[in-house]
Amino acid sequence: MADDTRDRVIDAAGPIFAEKGFEGATVREICQAAGVNLASVNYHFGDKQRLYFATVKAAHLMRMKQVPPAQWPEETTPEEQLRLYIHTALRRMLGHNELSWQMRLMTREILQPTGALVDVVEQGIRPQLSVLLGILDHFLPPDTPEHVRYQTAFSIIGQCLHYRFGKDFVAMLVPEEERNEHYSIEQLADQITRFSLAALTRLRDESQQSGDAHSISSASPASTA
Repeated sequence: MADDTRDRVIDAAGPIFAEKGFEGATVREICQAAGVNLASVNYHFGDKQRLYFATVKAAHLMRMKQVPPAQWPEETTPEEQLRLYIHTALRRMLGHNELSWQMRLMTREILQPTGALVDVVEQGIRPQLSVLLGILDHFLPPDTPEHVRYQTAFSIIGQCLHYRFGKDFVAMLVPEEERNEHYSIEQLADQITRFSLAALTRLRDESQQSGDAHSISSASPASTA
């Protein structure tokens, strides 16, 4: 019964927090929506802030369950791994009930952070970032600095995020007919993958050229007077 009450409070709190934010929502309206006693929040969560943090965490877990992380067999090429990763990210951001309270709450928390994402980042988002970094290691030179690895990963994630947070701008700039024809999740995944692979190839080529130039320079006999 205790777990049932706790879940009811979170289910009621989610849409309210998503609509009004942490500051705008009240414990009273959440308890009324859940059909529970006002003291239930203190009993199950401690206070309003802990309820909010628990609701954000629940939203992330629900979203991960709705769109699980991409998986692939061992023989999958790095190129296809990257596409599957990007496709899953786009599905999570743009597909499968993108206007759900879970997605709206996560979006609000990203744009107006309260600190609720700290645990979510460590327990859920950082492991997924590690997966992407592992994919990128197939393309980047072995001596790639750590900051370049992360910046490269963030560049790829940023392309996906653009279609989530810049969706209204895209709608204003691109006619609806064209969006319907060329902006499906599959098409966006293909485009972002192609663009990213081209950039990764360029980074690898530049590194090889730099290494070859260094080798030639080191092998050249010293000039004599």
